Amino acid sequence: MNDSNGSQIDWFIFVVGTALLAAVVIPIVAAPEWSFGVINASFEFITNEFGVYYVWSACIIFVFLLWLGVSRFGGIVLGPEGTEVSYSKFAWAAMLFCTGIGSALIYWGAAEWAFYIGDPPYGVVANSDEAILWASTYGMFHWGPLAWGLYCLPTIAFCCSYHIREIPVLRLSAACSGVLKGQTDKWPGRVVDLLFIVGLLGTAATGLAFGTSIVASAITRVTGLPDNLTMKLAILTIATSLIAYSVYRGLDKGIKVLSLINAALVLIFIAFILVVGPTVFILEMGITSIGHMLQNFIKMATWADPLQKAQFVENWTIFYWAWWIALGPFVGMFVAKISRGRTIREVIFGMLGYGSVGCALFFIVLGNYALHLELNGIYPVAEQALGESPSTAIAAIIGLLPFGSFWLVFIAVVGIIFTATTYDSASYTLAAGATRYLKADEHPLRAHRVYWAIALGFLPAVLLFLGGLTVLQTATVVASVPLLLIYGLLGWSIVATLRTYEH
Repeated sequence: MNDSNGSQIDWFIFVVGTALLAAVVIPIVAAPEWSFGVINASFEFITNEFGVYYVWSACIIFVFLLWLGVSRFGGIVLGPEGTEVSYSKFAWAAMLFCTGIGSALIYWGAAEWAFYIGDPPYGVVANSDEAILWASTYGMFHWGPLAWGLYCLPTIAFCCSYHIREIPVLRLSAACSGVLKGQTDKWPGRVVDLLFIVGLLGTAATGLAFGTSIVASAITRVTGLPDNLTMKLAILTIATSLIAYSVYRGLDKGIKVLSLINAALVLIFIAFILVVGPTVFILEMGITSIGHMLQNFIKMATWADPLQKAQFVENWTIFYWAWWIALGPFVGMFVAKISRGRTIREVIFGMLGYGSVGCALFFIVLGNYALHLELNGIYPVAEQALGESPSTAIAAIIGLLPFGSFWLVFIAVVGIIFTATTYDSASYTLAAGATRYLKADEHPLRAHRVYWAIALGFLPAVLLFLGGLTVLQTATVVASVPLLLIYGLLGWSIVATLRTYEH
């Protein structure tokens, strides 16, 4: 495969996208206290006023995808007749999984329950047995089929435009071509593409910051060096350099290789904890929480807390749906690029299935290992996660494993690679989104890919400078708001494209 011609860079998207990034970074650096106040107020306003639209969107999209997967359209092959798949099933699953979740899964997989156990949903008594059950269940729900559905919708839209309509462009406006038609290169399409850039920059920054925090805490636990802003910036620099190198190498020699390595490493880590940890408790709590989620899936999916008795939905479910929506076009663009030769049905159920099962493994094994330490008084995981940070608690519980120092170094390496496998894909798709024409056998210009890899490092750096979980959550939520409307266009475009294909 070849790089596309450098002259095909979409300079409008390139320049305006860069200007938007600077417009966010400069005020935060120049006026951090004012920026912090604006960020907190924005999070509260958006989640309270627009939260219900996220709940509705997640449900509607999930039902639509299930229908599409089992319908006659599900058997449509992506690409010309006789097209073979580009990657093995394991390589494909590894790339979509590592691209879709990143090191944030380690961050939340071990400690998400700690935020729920003392502040549970549905008015449940804090720290009760019922609160524990809900706490062990909600992580899998937030990273389960509804969440992956928010990734899958834009994926199918990109598959329709790129492989079925054969539009040689990987831009969000092209994915809406069934609706926008000839307007993709005019102002409606320009706006859509800029919203993609905003959503990806804001949400990628959040994930990079989570990953950096995990690696910093692991290094501190092993070396005793202070976990401060200097260390985090050093780690962010290393991760950004690895991302730039990987994206420079391209899909097959960079992103694919890192994804396969990372998938193998995390499976080894999870298997080790399952074997040497509280195996019976992990398996019992795991099957119980799976059953609990299946029994209450519709309740959890449709709960909007209309009486406003708590902030659980706003702080968590809406935050997560916003996260997945903001990252969705990026993941969709990338997965569409690697899905040539597969059917629409394979893509839908592959993403919903492989993605949900992979995430569930982390919550069942890593999360319940941490929960066992808490419930048996071995280590105060919840207190440290809430009082200091989840990454500090994660480093502590990993250090309690046999050969703890080795596993701390191991998780630091995995964290950096996880970060790279997600955000080298982000850099790739940012470059693809700012490229005018990109045939199926072409890639964005190498220098263009490396530019966005470096640019991605700036926003998480300034968010780490501000500090605090709410800052990271708000960056995601704000970036996702305009994309709510775009998701409607994507669904409409999918239907229009498939009806045209049928005739």
